[in-house]
Order: sequence, then structure tokens, then C-alpha cells
Amino acid sequence: MLAVLRNPSYAKLFSAQIIALLGTGLLTVALGLLAFDIAGGDAGVVMGVAMTIKMVAYVAVSPVTTALTARLPRKPLLIGADLIRAGVAVSLPFVTEAWQIYILIFLLQSASATFTPAFQAVIPSVLPDEGEYTRALSLSRLAYDLESLVSPMLAAALLTVISFQDLFAGTVVGFLASATLVIVTRFPYIATPPPAPFFDRLTRGVRAFWASRELRGLMGLNLVVATTTAMVIVNTVVLVQGDLGRPQTDVALMLAAYGGGSMLVALGMPKLLDTLPDRNVMLTGGIAIPVLLLAATGVIAWADGTGQWVALLVLWGLIGAATSTILTPSARLLRRGSSEENRPAVFAAQFSLSHACFLITYPLAGVLGAAIGLSAVALVLVGIGVLGSIVATTAWRPASRVESPVP
Repeated sequence: MLAVLRNPSYAKLFSAQIIALLGTGLLTVALGLLAFDIAGGDAGVVMGVAMTIKMVAYVAVSPVTTALTARLPRKPLLIGADLIRAGVAVSLPFVTEAWQIYILIFLLQSASATFTPAFQAVIPSVLPDEGEYTRALSLSRLAYDLESLVSPMLAAALLTVISFQDLFAGTVVGFLASATLVIVTRFPYIATPPPAPFFDRLTRGVRAFWASRELRGLMGLNLVVATTTAMVIVNTVVLVQGDLGRPQTDVALMLAAYGGGSMLVALGMPKLLDTLPDRNVMLTGGIAIPVLLLAATGVIAWADGTGQWVALLVLWGLIGAATSTILTPSARLLRRGSSEENRPAVFAAQFSLSHACFLITYPLAGVLGAAIGLSAVALVLVGIGVLGSIVATTAWRPASRVESPVP
């Protein structure tokens, strides 16, 4: 898998991704501490609003900025987005009111909503060989999972010697280092698309999704992933400390089980996709996720003691593995369903549509979970996951061939 790093352009871009992810992880920790410093007991409200703003920016801003910048070269676009993110990170330690956090978070996440799909759309041109591209996707999945484990530990270690405001400096360094690596990377030639009306550019990615059976299937799988991700991210701490009465370290252990399952699958994905088609792998995960979440519901409701804890750890690991069977190969579908001309729009559409699913399931998992309990809200998420699986299997029929990309 690491052989793909022999490509110097990809090696630099992958390094930029890792550094930016670590910077973002430090930012998340520092932002929570800043919110508490400003709002005290209402810090949860501030963070909840900030995360909602993040999702709204991801859903609404990404297609618009992609349409507005469709004819701009990718390299200066990525550099500019990184510099904006660094500028916002510099400003955050100086805020004194919650509304200032909200404005800066919107600017930061709007820049991320521009950077991420544009970055992802460049990689297929850097790695035209599908085998190499698949290995790059596995590395990317590993990077995301490792960041979720490493960033909190790094932040905790740094907080023993510096104040939380200084964590923002680490974020600034991360974004500036990412921009520097992009600057020194040699980009392949990517033809500038011909002029087109703004509405045509704005809807280009969504039209590509509608035209492709694979991508319509991916839309259903996005909904499945959103259900399990919401349950894990929003309710793991509530489950471990609230329902089970276990210590904070067990929250980290349970999240590590989820991340570990995801990483194991990501490591084996290139060989798996050499022997099995994407549809079989991804739909297996799409069907397994609601089943595993249903099993977790039963364990939460009826099991107890050590057996319950061990069972939940195993289930969280399996849920992470099933989620990775969808997330790791998904960009292969985007690559096949796009052309050089519309690829940024297709990746932006995936970025926006997948986060629209999170915008539904995250509030459900949090608000409904507090109102009716974890077992009941898990059943609701199971129902949504089953709906997503039905959409995916219906839209992505086995006899379908790969359609020509929508121009």
C-alpha cells in the first residue's frame, strides 16, 4: 500500500492532508475549551451551534464555491483555502463573544468546504491507475481514523505544558504547512472546462449523481453511514458514562474500537477490491450496518455487566469495519462517474449530499436520544439505515454497467 507514496506529487499531497487533519483535530479541542471559557455552563450550546454551522456550510457552500471557481486552476484554489483557514485560526484566540465564534467558524468551514472536494478531485488525475488510486483511498481512510485517535492525545499532551489558546498556533502551523506542500507539488495538467452558465455549473454534480446508477446507490449508502456515525459520535459518551456508568477512559476505548475496525478494513481494502466488485463490498456494509446497530440496541436494552461491555466493544469495532467498507471505495465510484471536466463538481456534490445526511441524523441522535433514550433512538436510526440500504440496492442493480460520465 505504501508503494503509492513513491509518486512524489501524491506523497506531498498526502502529507499535506495529514498535517491539515492534525491541525483540525487540535482546533476541535481548543474550540471546545474556548467555548467553555466564554460561555461556562452554556459551552455545549455554543459548540452545538458551531457544529450546526459547520454542517450547513458543508452542505450549502461547497456546490456554490465549486461552481464559482470551476475555471480556476486547482493549485491556487487549494492554497487560498488553506491560507483562509490559517487566518481564521489566528483570529480565534482573540474572540470574546459567542457570535464571533459563529462567524469565524462559518468562514473556516466554508474554506474547508472549498478545499476538501477540490483536493479529492485532484487525486484521480495525480494517480490515473485505478490500483494505485484504490491504495491511496485506503491510506486516506487510515489517515482520518488515526487523526481521530492521535489528535486528542496530542492535544492532551500539549495542554500539560501550554494553554489552550496556544493550541490554535498548532492549527495555524498545520494549515500553513499544508499550503506550503501544495505549493511545492507538481500538479498534472487539468484542462479548464469551457464557459457555462452559473446554474449549469451549480447543478452539474447533482445531475451526474442522478444520471449514474452507481452514484444513486452511493446516495443511499451515505444515509446508512450517517445513521451509524451519528450514533457513535453523538452518543458513545452518553452510553458509556451515562447509561453504563463507566469512566472517561472507556469512552476513548470504545471510540478506539470503532476506529480500529475501520482501519483494519481500510488496510485490506485494496486486495479485497482486486477480487470483488465495489457493489458487493459496499452493499454488504450497507446491509450489515443496520443489523449491527439493531444488535447493539438489544445489548443496550437487555444485557448487563462485563458481558454487555465486551459485546458493545465488539459491536463498535464491527460497525467501524462495516462503515469503512462503504467510505473507503466510495471515491472510486465518483471517479468512474465523472470526467476531468465535471470531476470537481461531482466530488463537491458528494461532499454536500453526504453531509446533508449528517445534518439529519446528528440532531436526531442527540435530541431524540435525550428525549426517548438510547435504545429507542437506535431503533429510529436502524429504520433510517434500512431505508438507505433499500434505496442503494434498488438503484444500484447488479446488471448495471458503468455509465459514461456526465459532461
